[in-house]
Amino acid sequence: MNRTKYCAICNGHITDSTTTFTVDLEFGVVVVRHVPALVCEQCGAEWISDADTIKLEKIVDKAKEKHAIVEVSEFDAFKKKAS
Repeated sequence: MNRTKYCAICNGHITDSTTTFTVDLEFGVVVVRHVPALVCEQCGAEWISDADTIKLEKIVDKAKEKHAIVEVSEFDAFKKKAS
């Protein structure tokens, strides 16, 4: 079943895409590229699945352990290592 998804914010069309996730840890910044997300074509709102959010938390935790000032990761690279 192919259902069209609509944005809860602006009612625009939502498509499967990717996003860049960033977090400021006070001592540094973590940037994760190519994170799967649903993205509104009209307003740009983004939604990341619960499962992918858990993976992002693991990436951030690893950066915290390293106490990295700047950590840039590829989401797919982490996904392959975690499997």
